[in-house]
Amino acid sequence: QVQLVESGGGLVQPGGSLRLSCVASGSRFVIHTMGWYRQAPGKQRELVATITSGGTTTDADSVKGRFTISRDNAKNTVYLQMNSLKPEDTAVYYCNALQWGQLYWGQGTQVTVSS
Repeated sequence: QVQLVESGGGLVQPGGSLRLSCVASGSRFVIHTMGWYRQAPGKQRELVATITSGGTTTDADSVKGRFTISRDNAKNTVYLQMNSLKPEDTAVYYCNALQWGQLYWGQGTQVTVSS
């Protein structure tokens, strides 16, 4: 059973930056794919970015050029560097992990972009 714990959310002004972290525990192996999703109030959860253990990434069009996903395989940790934040980036950000066909989710961390 994989457990995911996110950190790094908070309140930031438009144009600012935040770095989210997500640590996965409970797996003896490198997790195949880890990623970030977000859910704004009244909206469905949407993909932000994913990264495989080999380093292949996918990004939503809305964050291209502003957000960067990375990971440390030795620590089964995934990061999301968020720059040039906009009010529309306000959401709860969820980490997820795909391992052996099972999908796991973290509890989420709130990101609020407001002046």
